[in-house]
Amino acid sequence: MMGLQAQMVPGMVDGGTAVKQRRQLYSGPLSKLRMLMICRMAKPEEVLIVEDENGNIVRETMKDNDVLVQYKIMRETLIYLSHLDHEDTEQQMLKKLSKQLNGEDWSWNNLNTLCWAIGSISGSMVEEQENRFLVMVIRDLLNLCEITKGKDNKAVIASNIMYVVGQYPRFLRAHWKFLKTVVNKLFEFMHEMHPGVQDMACDTFLKIVQKCKRKFVTQQVGENEPFVSELLSNLATTIADLEPHQIHTFYESVGHMIQAESDNTNRDEYLKRLMSLPNQKWAEIIGQASQSIDILKNQDVIRSVLNILQTNTSVASSLGPHFFPQISLIFLDMLTVYRMYSELVSSTIAEGGPFASRTSFVKLLRSVKRETLKLIETFVDKAEDLPHIGKQFVPPMMDPVLGDYARNVPDARESEVLSLFATIINKYKGEMLEDVPRIFEAVFQCTLEMITKNFEDYPEHRLKFFSLLRAIGTHCFQALIQLSSQQLKLVIDSINWAFRHTERNIAETGLSLLLEILKKFQASGFQNQFYKTYFLTIEQEIFAVLTDTFHKPGFKLHVSVLQHLFCAVDGLTEPLWDASSVPYQYTDNAMFVRDYTIKLLGTSFPNMTVTEVTKFVDGLLSSKLDLPSFKNHIRDFLVQSKEFSVQVTFHR
Repeated sequence: MMGLQAQMVPGMVDGGTAVKQRRQLYSGPLSKLRMLMICRMAKPEEVLIVEDENGNIVRETMKDNDVLVQYKIMRETLIYLSHLDHEDTEQQMLKKLSKQLNGEDWSWNNLNTLCWAIGSISGSMVEEQENRFLVMVIRDLLNLCEITKGKDNKAVIASNIMYVVGQYPRFLRAHWKFLKTVVNKLFEFMHEMHPGVQDMACDTFLKIVQKCKRKFVTQQVGENEPFVSELLSNLATTIADLEPHQIHTFYESVGHMIQAESDNTNRDEYLKRLMSLPNQKWAEIIGQASQSIDILKNQDVIRSVLNILQTNTSVASSLGPHFFPQISLIFLDMLTVYRMYSELVSSTIAEGGPFASRTSFVKLLRSVKRETLKLIETFVDKAEDLPHIGKQFVPPMMDPVLGDYARNVPDARESEVLSLFATIINKYKGEMLEDVPRIFEAVFQCTLEMITKNFEDYPEHRLKFFSLLRAIGTHCFQALIQLSSQQLKLVIDSINWAFRHTERNIAETGLSLLLEILKKFQASGFQNQFYKTYFLTIEQEIFAVLTDTFHKPGFKLHVSVLQHLFCAVDGLTEPLWDASSVPYQYTDNAMFVRDYTIKLLGTSFPNMTVTEVTKFVDGLLSSKLDLPSFKNHIRDFLVQSKEFSVQVTFHR
């Protein structure tokens, strides 16, 4: 087939008769191949409704990766076949669809494979042909849904309508009436209780809105108001039968619509109307809590609070900086609830011990805390560079969030606190400089105590802690310079500990952070003092992981750090060595580093001769300005060292 395509391309460009003859010659077999592909099309990822082993239509519980791979291959093949003969592709599909409509060839499998094939060739036709084709397909599928009886039958047809319309956003953008009809049909499906139909309706609605959002905020010809306004008027009815997670997807979709509105007044009004239902419930809960704080301990109330926060997070993720009026409305009450639930979690764990942290009650409370942090992080991350947002929201969070983290027992500390402040620092950069000491004081020591006991406990805290440290090192380096010598030693020790970690992403984060800090100190004016304290330790630690087979994936970063160290030596104006502890004085730092490195490697590789080690170190120093040569030299040394010894114990 690919060979055939390769033959045809030049001919197609030249319009040669030989290609036309070849196409005619193969038209029969290619037409049969199209039919075979259409009849046996694999299920795409978007379809959530499947037939189980008992012949029942159910919601898919697990993705089948083999089927997804097969679908991608078949989709690509069918697109090639469609390009070879659009007319035959269209006729075969419409003919099979008419047989579904008249009942001659009706079955779940036949309709599924046909619709999956129709959806798979999206974009392969010219727009005019695609429009004509889609009008007939969607009309026939909607008719089929109307005339077919039976819950399972309707569920299958619904899934296929949703899949097909979701694949053709270009057509929907160009045909408002069809777009409105399709969306209203999705709203109908949101009331259909058959497993999987509501999920797929919400997912398809989100997909369509992301591709066509401008259409919903523009007043279309023949309409009295923009569609989004009509939708918001009927919001309560539309989502009445949806589960909480489906409502979150729906709210995210409407957030995309509102985000497309360019008029600030209209956009804020739409947001107010969208959030009226959760805000009413929120105000009711806060009002009751002001009368009796115990209401917030009720598990149903906790679930309601969690659901409201998740709804807000969904809208914040799609609306971006325009979510500002809503988060301003609930922010302080949200922090009050956060503080109360934090105290409740801590007291419960203190009374009940470590096992108390696994009770459903504590898990629910912590879910609210995590969602609060996620909402703030989502908003900050999505908000454009608006410094006033950072200034307004960060100070009130200091005690309820940071202070709470420091005061809590380890099992009650939320790792999301670390990722939230990493996001804030990455977003507002140098503006956070004056807040870094407070952040450092609240999270640094207590988190290190949690994660340095072993390589297993608190896995979520590990990566997020080093991501926070990297954000500080990158954007607020001045704060590191201002640390006490003990605090800075703690930072460097923690970075060394990170790149010794067997978890690859933690090790890479540690190495990247180390390289960043070395470069910053090199240009800071404090390089002499810094390298005198830490040069030898860092070199020893890097050689340790470089020669350790557990840390192979970090090789490139190991090399980059070593190259930086050896290049930095020439720019130092004070000796790296302690005059009282060396047998003789060196003429310069380069000579000292050469001598130290030879001794270090000689001790660690007793199976190699002094001559071999000396040759390697001299090679490092001579090639340090040429990274490829430097890297190859180290790689050769590692291979050479393995020729003598299967396992090398590095002496730290």
